[in-house]
Amino acid sequence: MTGAAFTAAVAGGALAGGQWHEDASGLPILAVHGITASHRAWDLLADGLPDRRVIAPDLRGRGRSNRLPAPYGLEQHADDLAGVLDALGVPRAFVVGHSMGAFVTVRLAERHPDRVAGIVLVDGGLPIPAPAGVAPEDLPALLLGPALERLAMTFPDRAAYLAFWRRHPAMGPYWSDAIEAYVDYDLEGEPPALRSAANADAVAVDALELDGSAGYAEALAALPGPVDFLRAPRGLLDGAPLYAAPLVAAATERLPQLVVHEVDDVNHYTILMTALGTGSVIDVIRTRIQAAETQEGAS
Repeated sequence: MTGAAFTAAVAGGALAGGQWHEDASGLPILAVHGITASHRAWDLLADGLPDRRVIAPDLRGRGRSNRLPAPYGLEQHADDLAGVLDALGVPRAFVVGHSMGAFVTVRLAERHPDRVAGIVLVDGGLPIPAPAGVAPEDLPALLLGPALERLAMTFPDRAAYLAFWRRHPAMGPYWSDAIEAYVDYDLEGEPPALRSAANADAVAVDALELDGSAGYAEALAALPGPVDFLRAPRGLLDGAPLYAAPLVAAATERLPQLVVHEVDDVNHYTILMTALGTGSVIDVIRTRIQAAETQEGAS
């Protein structure tokens, strides 16, 4: 189900997005998408939480927010999210972030802790160090690969863009109406030069911050627990995971507040964009949000 569109004033213009179940009571959920995605990544999650208001912006440089100017970066995104909550009259929300959105979620909790009632990190948010011999500035291309290449491509019509995604090894085999709606929303321009709405400059800047630098690792370590992390066993191309098991094990050593959930038989995309994946995310959110509401009611 498509969310109702909204805009929120932020530095440099207006951030766009969608929200579902606006009249639902209880803590709202603020959902933060990944590095080349949009708020439409959260359609299935919102459908599975009919009793919760779900607010999902298009981050600066993505979706219908792609004309917003620099600066980009995790801290700017975090401040933009606080602006969304202000615009929609939401004093406090439970925040769930996917991929880069999980990193933004951590920065939001650091910079605006009074706005965050709890967080869930979905296959993202743990620093990803550059492998030996790889310069930090080369890490984005190594991690994102074809996702970055897609941003430079043009397509003659919508059918060609859908066909491109249907061939994608992490999306095509799991194709659904939800995935098709997500892909269709990402397209902008006019034939024969349609292209992804994601701003390549914004993506490049943000990707440089996924290694835990600039104080991010310290912000993550300072979060109060529990911090739920859901791991997909397969990655952006339906193969090797974004987070190898040893990397996650090392993170649990450093972060005693981290609670790791292994989500079976999903990849980096389908952990959100299939019923199997999003059901696991919803189960964790329901447990934590109910605990957060109980705690707030008792205080």
